[in-house]
Amino acid sequence: MRTIWRFIAGFFKWTWRLLNFIREFILNLFLILLILVGVGVWLQISSTSSEPARGALLLDITGVVVDKPSVSNKLGVIGRQLLGASSDRLQENSLFDIVDAIRQAKDDRNITGIVLDLKEFAGADQPSMQYIGKALREFRDSGKPVYAMGDSYNQGQYYLASFANKIWLSPQGMVDLHGFATNSLYYKTLLDKLKVSTHIFRVGTYKSAVEPFIRDDMSPAAREADSRWIGELWQNYLGTIAANRQIASEQVFPGAQALLDNLQKLGGDTAKYALDNKLVDELATSATVDKALIKQFGWSKENKDFSYTSMYDYQVKKAPEKGGAIAVIFANGAIMDGEETPGQVGGDTTAMQIREARLDPKVKAIVLRVNSPGGSVTASETIREELAAAKAAGKPIVVSMGGMAASGGYWISTPANYIVANPSTLTGSIGIFGVINTVENSLDYLGVHTDGVSTSPLADVAVTKSLPPEVQQMMQLTIENGYKRFIDLVAQSRKKTPEQIDQIAQGHVWTGQDAKANGLVDSLGDFDDAVAKAAELAKLSSWHLDFWQDDPSFVDMVFNSMSGSVRAILPQALQAYLPAPLADAALAVKAQNDKFGTMNDPQNRYAFCLTCGDVR
Repeated sequence: MRTIWRFIAGFFKWTWRLLNFIREFILNLFLILLILVGVGVWLQISSTSSEPARGALLLDITGVVVDKPSVSNKLGVIGRQLLGASSDRLQENSLFDIVDAIRQAKDDRNITGIVLDLKEFAGADQPSMQYIGKALREFRDSGKPVYAMGDSYNQGQYYLASFANKIWLSPQGMVDLHGFATNSLYYKTLLDKLKVSTHIFRVGTYKSAVEPFIRDDMSPAAREADSRWIGELWQNYLGTIAANRQIASEQVFPGAQALLDNLQKLGGDTAKYALDNKLVDELATSATVDKALIKQFGWSKENKDFSYTSMYDYQVKKAPEKGGAIAVIFANGAIMDGEETPGQVGGDTTAMQIREARLDPKVKAIVLRVNSPGGSVTASETIREELAAAKAAGKPIVVSMGGMAASGGYWISTPANYIVANPSTLTGSIGIFGVINTVENSLDYLGVHTDGVSTSPLADVAVTKSLPPEVQQMMQLTIENGYKRFIDLVAQSRKKTPEQIDQIAQGHVWTGQDAKANGLVDSLGDFDDAVAKAAELAKLSSWHLDFWQDDPSFVDMVFNSMSGSVRAILPQALQAYLPAPLADAALAVKAQNDKFGTMNDPQNRYAFCLTCGDVR
């Protein structure tokens, strides 16, 4: 017996020692990681040269381009260098940092050209790419060349490449132009099989965000509306490419069947097809491209390649502050109640930024940059009220719409003195909905039941019980009231009657050019136009921009970089065990679930465009 107890005691003693060893090992690893990151930051700062080497500015955009990255570009690069490149495709790049770098390079005597290396560019919305393209065109107009090189180009990569003086393509590559599409998952049959009761409350014929719960396919109204705006986006895309390449839109993309017929004549040679149709200027191997770039920009011993400075190493000098300040405040992502989280607009956070700008005597005008599909009605109203207060205080408000300013994104735009949209902006979607799911039938099937007492039917609300008729009536009344409020706000803002707004509302999504025709925006343009309008309204002869955004702390950078690496590695590892169609379906389910899972409006009322951000 004593031997047994000795064995048990020994087992626990060595287990405890092992646990202590693992704990200390993990803590030591974390400490070493922090030291390495600190050394890396110090080396990054100390090695920064005041001027770049003479040669090209390499636009090696890695990841996606957004208005407001979760982590600043500089810290993101350091994290990527120290913690590995597995999260590159998830990296966010600031649209405005890229444009500022191009514009500074235009006047930089050490930068003699730009090279676009877009193989790691994961995409951006069309207005953002057009804004980068505008800066590239300014660079070209200064007399400096722009080159694009790639083994292949997807649609987003080719859009930016089309702004180059010369496009190289690998002899085995392709320019993958195929059009745009949207796809959503529909759950009605699944919810029926699970015996989940879905209670939908909405106003708006075209408010399709609730359709996944009540249908197995798109409604005819939603199909008609989405076909219109996605067709316009594609035509805008083709028009830009055609203008850049100086060819007809039909030559850029002649249609699926004509494309197949032409490829068949060429034996499936996609690279020759691109060359014959003037989509690219030359088919060349990487060695040939390197030779041409070395001849143009010179040889760099440090790079062991042509002389260049990566956009991530290029230091953009802060412009001197002159004149009055124009505050730039971002509403980037879905609008939710509470504090801001990465990739989402926090109603309280954004309202506080607007309030601070309103109370700051140095701020003479506010540009609200909106790139949002909407979200919580309560959070949207919180932002709108604060923006209206700033306007009442005499500070001009100009809204600059990015890729999306729909539903709640348009709600928060209503107090503006002036609204500027890109022709490809998705806006409108003026409508409201609410969704409540209950599982009483599911539990009943399993033999589980809920019962109790209440002082009022309005108090007897639980996910495990059927929704009382009185609650359903109250929900529909609040949704209808919210829609009326939305219509009235838009009517007052756009100087129209509620009846006129209702005719173009009903949840209908419009492109920027249609929104201009319908009177929902004041002019078509970009961020520069919005800033110029703000300066005009504030009567400023000189001004500087003050971007209101919180810079992440050093610890935030470390954890964000680590979590980005984990997000990049784990899903792929798990998907490796799934057939490709199942892996794609799993990602689609997760993406759509994420959209609904973060909704937190206290009254369950949402002004949200489900399909606006789902174009591919």
